[in-house]
Amino acid sequence: MPSKTVLIAILLFSAGAMAAAVAAPPPIEHPALHTISREISASRLQATLQQLVDFGTRQTMSETQSDHRGIGAARRWVKVQFQDISKACGNCLEIVTPSKIISGERIPKPTKVMDIVAILRGRSDPQRVIVMTAHLDSRVSNVMNATANAPGADDDGSGVAAVIEAARVLTHQRYPATLVFGVDSGEEQGLYGGKILAAYAVAKHWQVEANLNNDIIGAIAGENGVIDNTRVRVFSQGTKSNETLRQARYRNYTGGEVDSPSRNLARFIATLAPRYVTNLQVQMIYRTDRYGRGGDQVAFLNAGYPAIRFTEPNENYRHQHQNLRTVNGIRYGDTINHVNFPYLAKVTALNAVTMAALARAPVPPAELRISGAVTPNTTLSWQPVAGAASYLLRWRDTTAPQWQYSRWVPLSALRHEAHGRLAYSLQNIVIDNDFFGVSSVSADGYVSPAEFPGFAGSFRRSPPATSVKH
Repeated sequence: MPSKTVLIAILLFSAGAMAAAVAAPPPIEHPALHTISREISASRLQATLQQLVDFGTRQTMSETQSDHRGIGAARRWVKVQFQDISKACGNCLEIVTPSKIISGERIPKPTKVMDIVAILRGRSDPQRVIVMTAHLDSRVSNVMNATANAPGADDDGSGVAAVIEAARVLTHQRYPATLVFGVDSGEEQGLYGGKILAAYAVAKHWQVEANLNNDIIGAIAGENGVIDNTRVRVFSQGTKSNETLRQARYRNYTGGEVDSPSRNLARFIATLAPRYVTNLQVQMIYRTDRYGRGGDQVAFLNAGYPAIRFTEPNENYRHQHQNLRTVNGIRYGDTINHVNFPYLAKVTALNAVTMAALARAPVPPAELRISGAVTPNTTLSWQPVAGAASYLLRWRDTTAPQWQYSRWVPLSALRHEAHGRLAYSLQNIVIDNDFFGVSSVSADGYVSPAEFPGFAGSFRRSPPATSVKH
């Protein structure tokens, strides 16, 4: 039998080991995300895109009865792809087709606009939703021409192929949150498909944490002569679409114009790319979309959801919205020979890794507040979120594009305040000099995007508020 001294030594050692275990931050590298990235297939993407191009045209007002040509045949084919993926995973997908009869400036005759949507339900938090989208419809120079050949290879067959391939790979596993794969229609006629899916999300009370919209993501050669297969642009909105005048005045004074949830989602994606996708960097663009143009992510933003857009780094406008023709030796038209499939596979992998990382991490902290005026310290407080085993406090210079500094804080180090709130004070870090955020961390080390304090940075969808607490 061990002596009293030995027992005390054993107990002290055990207590020290437990303390060390609690104090050690969780791993930041996740083999499961490497596996997802490797499973994306360039050859499958090519086969999918070839089939989409072979429908001749996918213009929103094109043929719907034919089995071989037009938007109707393309929609039915996409639905079959989702059904086949679902069969392979034990019927894990729910497939829905939200639609609406639309008439407008670019749709003069009432037309059914339909989205094809596959839903992989989350196991523990199914109302929390990560959405990946692309648009199925194509066009030529005249947006009203529904009969001319409009292959739409890069715009946006590349995005649709990515959505289908990401669904195939991501259904090999299950996630706490729900993953949604949306193939929209009517984008070229007025962003109708995005509006239909965003309205469906609102009606179903989805807590959309992110919309990843993919539009023109397959080419590496720009009209400017630059060839680049190492970057992808991520466009993100600066301030929320549903911000009130009072909220705007507060943000304008204290900051937040570069810390919307969409912007912090883009930062999150930028950190994943170099870790999990070979030779791919994110070029963050501080705009909702390209200058004077738009995509289906705009509808999600208008509904109050965080959303970003993926687009290749150098577009070739001779291959977008063009009749198929050759003029002075220059070939116009959006044909498949301009798509680079290894590059498309990298962008698809980044989407898939992002969806999995978001779905496995806890939701960002709720009701984040900040205080510390006229003190040398900065205090952050928030409502705890389910699944968070610890939190990561972040800060950066006000002119820095990415989070520069962080402090991992286990639950045991947090202060408990009234109404169940958690708090932590960063000693000798002055609130005036930096921007601050907090991420939730799961027990196995999946980290959420950072939430910025107040309405400006909140990931929660809410109608415009009359007052904001900070």
